[in-house]
Amino acid sequence: MIDMSSEEETSENSSSSFTLPPSSSFTLPPSSSASSSSSSSSPPPASHFIGKIEDIVKARRVTKMVNGYRDILVLYHQGQLHAMDPRCYHSGGALQYGDIEEFNGRLCIVCPWHKYKITLAEGEGLYQAVEDPSAKPLITHWRSKGVKQRIHKVTEVNGNVYVTLNDSREAIESDVYQTERYRTDLLEPQPKPMAKK
Repeated sequence: MIDMSSEEETSENSSSSFTLPPSSSFTLPPSSSASSSSSSSSPPPASHFIGKIEDIVKARRVTKMVNGYRDILVLYHQGQLHAMDPRCYHSGGALQYGDIEEFNGRLCIVCPWHKYKITLAEGEGLYQAVEDPSAKPLITHWRSKGVKQRIHKVTEVNGNVYVTLNDSREAIESDVYQTERYRTDLLEPQPKPMAKK
């Protein structure tokens, strides 16, 4: 992720809507492990151009195929850029239509199909565990299932956004949906569930 901390927000915790800053008002922080900004004129080796920072800020979510085989979702939320595989590890739900909410202090994208929670920074699946099922009232805590969604590194260089693919050889559950079968409807809007009456 890239932090653009001068953004004004309309909500502090769980809303996915916020006021976007004018394109000239954001500043980028020093480099971090998940993202970086650079004053050099060249992108990192093995990175892939995603788009102009101002276009991504306006769109808030962009999907793109990189390297001819990997679909990527780049999203902008609360002044930060994140990149991940675009389909939920659980059942292939299109994450670009998911809400972003905070759970136990961690920003997550919520899959629009089955409400699975995935941390934006690490790709961990979160679930709500019950401490003692016989106790009343039930006491629950958010727990991690481990890394389930592949997260990629985002870098900004001179107003351009690049993604460096996470090339870990370790299989991650979201890898299953990186096939031609799941690419055909990636950009098609998913129907919203009907409200119960």
